[in-house]
Amino acid sequence: MVHDVLRNQSLVSVLVGEPLAIECFLDKTLALQHMNYNLNWYKNGRKMSVTQVKHSRIHQHENMLWFIPATLEDSGSYACVVGNLTSCSKIHFSVLVFKNTAGLCFNVEFFYAQEIPASSNEKIVCPHLESFRDEKNTLPIHWYKECNLIENERFLTRNDDLIITGVNVNDSGHYLCKRTYRHMGKEYNISRNIYVTVLGKSWFYSLKKTEILYPRNNTIEAKLGSNVIVDCNVSSVKDNSIGISWRVNNTLVNFLFMGRVQEGIEDSFLDEYLFSTVRLNITEVKHEDYGRQFVCLAGEVAAYIALRQPVRNFQGYLIGGLLASVSVIAVVLLIYKFFKIDVVLWYRKFFSDGKIYDAYVLYPKISKIDCIYTLDCFVLQVLPEVLERQCGYNLFIRGRDDLPGKAVVSVVDEAIKQSRRLIIVLVPESSSCSLLEDISTQQLAVYNALIRDGIKVILIELDKIKDYTNMTESIRYIKQKHGALRWKGDFTRKSYSANTRFWKNVRYQMPPRHPTSSELHLLPTTLNTVQTTET
Repeated sequence: MVHDVLRNQSLVSVLVGEPLAIECFLDKTLALQHMNYNLNWYKNGRKMSVTQVKHSRIHQHENMLWFIPATLEDSGSYACVVGNLTSCSKIHFSVLVFKNTAGLCFNVEFFYAQEIPASSNEKIVCPHLESFRDEKNTLPIHWYKECNLIENERFLTRNDDLIITGVNVNDSGHYLCKRTYRHMGKEYNISRNIYVTVLGKSWFYSLKKTEILYPRNNTIEAKLGSNVIVDCNVSSVKDNSIGISWRVNNTLVNFLFMGRVQEGIEDSFLDEYLFSTVRLNITEVKHEDYGRQFVCLAGEVAAYIALRQPVRNFQGYLIGGLLASVSVIAVVLLIYKFFKIDVVLWYRKFFSDGKIYDAYVLYPKISKIDCIYTLDCFVLQVLPEVLERQCGYNLFIRGRDDLPGKAVVSVVDEAIKQSRRLIIVLVPESSSCSLLEDISTQQLAVYNALIRDGIKVILIELDKIKDYTNMTESIRYIKQKHGALRWKGDFTRKSYSANTRFWKNVRYQMPPRHPTSSELHLLPTTLNTVQTTET
């Protein structure tokens, strides 16, 4: 039968902007910690439980409810619900988020009260820091009195405590302990307002009782196989002789674990009251230690510490995987940038489309004697040497491969149809030295290539051409859309190498190479017919 057990509501207060952790004590919930159970946190009035996503500002982690940080809107009632198939337990908490009093670093209405006697040495404890203490948050605590940083030699910081030597009535007042807490890469302030009252010795002896300062029924993270050391700190009246021991299931730890878990020797600091410490040393954490309560017993009071496995941090793996992916992408992009042309040229070896000529070579007929030599050498010697003999391309060069007496328009039309590319070679004098009839032929070839057949055009400059104003409109269009390749070589042997950057760029814009030897230097069917007839 399922039933509810309603607990008295506890008040938890926190300064706005600071983290808050509320623990649901499993040992108070129908002893469900030794059974299969579910634990969920709810804000009153809501049916959905609090998320367990650690990145959320309000989230559940194991049995604890976290606010990182708390805001004024978080004030309200919360419930921890623990249950299994046969029972259910609900613990209510009231959360109050407050602001500091105007002009002060604390709120005068919310404070922890501590009483100390007027004596030689006393201690003020910064309370409830258990949930914010781990190996990654070992930043020191700073102490303030009435909002002023304490720098007096009579005050000494020790762990989470403030030791006061030579306590007197002037030491009464508001003390503030403040520490920085790191969570998910961000830092938050944690502060505790403590109102200290200095009592006379007679009051102290009548009021002071044995108190375990640490542990406080809390859990700590511990890796499997690690060494864990925990001190049980006890405060008691000088004349109150008590025995302090560490136990599990009411049995001394020295008798249970064959030396793996050991209890240290009691260490005491004596003045008007007694500070005692007994150390628990777990030399090697094992699986069975997780969830087990190691109890410090001091007279009639007791408090436990429990171990839990640390939550795996996937952030490092995610960052490493992301960096590896970015590195791989960067390497691939670099390889593509530097070897794109080589990869494309290799791939084209396996492509074929059935046309006869790989490129139709068009170059202007120069009228000036001093313009002829360079252009003819490049077109009639360099181009055939590199593209035909070294690379295996088949070119149609007008003036070399057309037949005498054949109409220019027919030759251009047939050759363009059977070509995969149109190569146009220009010199700076092209606009001023070209013959009128050659300009017409040029326009016809470009028209057929661009408009009718959709052939890609390769523009080659034999020298830098600064001004295309006097060029034909079609040449200006090609230059603007596709750019031009500039030949900077000479007529030495080095410029005839197909592996130079210039020739690789030309080959990159050329079609896939067709190595079929029987098709090399063959004219179209109509051109062959004319040749046979005239022969």
